[in-house]
Amino acid sequence: MLGPFQGKPACVRIRVGQGVCGTALARRETLVVEDARRFPGHIACDPASRSERVVPLFTGDGEPCGVLDLDSPVAGWFDRTDAEGLEGFARLLERRVDWAAALAALRGSP
Repeated sequence: MLGPFQGKPACVRIRVGQGVCGTALARRETLVVEDARRFPGHIACDPASRSERVVPLFTGDGEPCGVLDLDSPVAGWFDRTDAEGLEGFARLLERRVDWAAALAALRGSP
């Protein structure tokens, strides 16, 4: 389920294992996709998106809880250095966010 985001309206729900975001979460690894149009099962939420970098996020218990997804209208825009920097940022987020409360808020629970 889509949580906080910046940019054009996007897909609200993506299943684990589907598209670039769902695949990164299912594999539990960062994906750097040079040309999203060539990614099998790519979900084109924004038709201008050409390259993506997706970093999975995990709770303190190691359970997957979301992704950090960046898109670019330029093919090949992201590289491994970008991914490594964002993985560091993702690890910082994982330590600082109360994921149980965040997930409950997304689900509409008190």
